[in-house]
Amino acid sequence: MSETYVITFRVRPAQRARFLALLNPVLDKMRHERTFRYAALHVDLDDENRFQLHETWTDRQDVLEVQLKRPYRQAWHAALDKLLECPRDIQSWNLLRSDAAARSGRAAKSKQPNWRSRSPGPKPRKNDGDFN
Repeated sequence: MSETYVITFRVRPAQRARFLALLNPVLDKMRHERTFRYAALHVDLDDENRFQLHETWTDRQDVLEVQLKRPYRQAWHAALDKLLECPRDIQSWNLLRSDAAARSGRAAKSKQPNWRSRSPGPKPRKNDGDFN
């Protein structure tokens, strides 16, 4: 079962650029980890210095014992006290339900048979009756 970590950051205004410069490489590297599933970084519409990070992983023990200790996270973790106005808020969540917008063009296209990959069969004649 996957677990999602929702982490809220209040970044010092003068540290915003450094916060992102240190976080972005961490996000780029962790996407290649075996137990990683998803991450999304959000910024508050009303406060450009308030961020929320959603990270989804398949193995909690791996996150706690391995992922948090990865060398590519060291500079990021070491800088947090100077970057943040207050300690980050970390919550753990289990997915109950997930929805995505239905894209009629994609759905219709994906349901169409791939005629090019099929070998041609005999062509039906007009009087062959019902083909169902």
